[in-house]
Amino acid sequence: MARPGPGARPAGGIVRTEILPDPGAVAIRAAEFIAQVARKAVAERGRCALAFSGGATPWRAFGALAGEDVPWKRVHLLQVDERVAPFGDPDRNSSHLKEALIDRIPIPAANVHLMPVEAEDPDEGARRYEATLRQIAGVPPVLDLVQLGLGEDGHTASLFPGDAALRIVAADVAVSGLYKGRRRMTLTFPAIDRARCILWLVTGPGKSAVLGRLRAGDRSIPAGRVLRCRALLLADKTAEGPG
Repeated sequence: MARPGPGARPAGGIVRTEILPDPGAVAIRAAEFIAQVARKAVAERGRCALAFSGGATPWRAFGALAGEDVPWKRVHLLQVDERVAPFGDPDRNSSHLKEALIDRIPIPAANVHLMPVEAEDPDEGARRYEATLRQIAGVPPVLDLVQLGLGEDGHTASLFPGDAALRIVAADVAVSGLYKGRRRMTLTFPAIDRARCILWLVTGPGKSAVLGRLRAGDRSIPAGRVLRCRALLLADKTAEGPG
């Protein structure tokens, strides 16, 4: 059965929310939760597929995750989004993911799946990454956990206000237009919504207004279109705002 597009279906349900004292506490709680998801997935299905975004708090969480009890030989690491930039570029999410987590855990190299943004044709790279998702997580791919952040403009992953990627429903990976000087490769709404769990990490006072819109299910922002019923939102007190 075809899945309806993001403009045709409600986000539905509620976002289960935990408010923690500061970004450090959010990172530690996130690491604990991700490790729990990984252990459960491996116990039930023999493998786990995790997709991570970038950002200061996620990078702290990845550092904490390196110290958790995780069956890494059965875990596949993937990316939610990535800037189109050369390998090792400091702007790339993979550079921080490698430093904070990959280089510190006993995960097989074959289980690390970085987005092929160095491809001469980024759209072809997106098709290749979609094939990778299918190889790891089935057809259609069902990831065990997708970790998301929240931009002050309401974007999540690399799904930006007004971008054509918001309308894509027939592919799981797409390439955005220019955003702050870079194109981005990103999971689309269908791939994100299909996940068994969605984990939001939101910190900092600059996020309080848009966080309120996300929690209210405001579909005028990209983040508000993400399925809500299987989501956990971890935020710090400054992001929650006054009152």
